[in-house]
Amino acid sequence: MRHTISILVENKFGVLTRIAGLFSGRGFNIDSLNVAPTQDPNVSRMSIVTRGDDATLEQIVKQLNKLVDVLKVLDFRDGEYIDRELILVKVAVDSKSRAEVMQICDIFRSKIVDVQAKSLTIEITGGEGKINKFLDLMSAYGITDITRTGKVALPRK
Repeated sequence: MRHTISILVENKFGVLTRIAGLFSGRGFNIDSLNVAPTQDPNVSRMSIVTRGDDATLEQIVKQLNKLVDVLKVLDFRDGEYIDRELILVKVAVDSKSRAEVMQICDIFRSKIVDVQAKSLTIEITGGEGKINKFLDLMSAYGITDITRTGKVALPRK
């Protein structure tokens, strides 16, 4: 089962290393990791997606709360959060497929950010389901390159 955890940390040197070390030292895998400053320049938010059962997630949260530079840990198991991901994907196109790919981009409200003779680079943001469906459709045309930010999340409350 996939879980999203949001961690508010002090914006200090080595915090990311300690948190990543906690995960690797206990055999937990990180599916995605995103770190960025908040409105307070002294605090950063880490959004981590990991896999495991509820007991594993409880152990992760307890261990994170013990770290010195961790200010707050939010476990988004209950679904009371908003999440998004950004991807850039380069899709192979020719004169026949270019219009079809552009039409799919319009449907998904994505943005074409680069146009080349044989490819389009597309930016799309959204939830996991939207992103995965878009990638499924683009794979029929040939995805030549992709990069993903990883999930970012905020509580609804």
